[in-house]
Amino acid sequence: HRHSTMSMNNMLLAQLMKDLQDPEIMAEAQKMMRSPEFQAQMKKMSESPAFKQAINQTKDMLKDPEKMQEMEKKMKAAVEAGSKELEKTNASKDAAKSTDANTEESDELEVPNLNIN
Repeated sequence: HRHSTMSMNNMLLAQLMKDLQDPEIMAEAQKMMRSPEFQAQMKKMSESPAFKQAINQTKDMLKDPEKMQEMEKKMKAAVEAGSKELEKTNASKDAAKSTDANTEESDELEVPNLNIN
């Protein structure tokens, strides 16, 4: 089960990387980040102990070039794996769509529902 969660995370990461290239999505993100509600939420979150701990761990990692390289490798691998999964998923969705389209074209006469009641 762990593997499927991992590949799902990789797919989300790959999708995120794609979305970051999309000007429309980024414009929406900018708009959201400027909202007072979002800023209040971020302030609240940044004051939480868990967040501070995560930031400190990140700072420590940034100081260590070996850890940074390792993390970079992991991220690249995750994005690549996610991109492949995403392509597979999209390809199978497209295949499913074309299969659906083919099965709908039957020789049966369809009676439209006229909602007369």
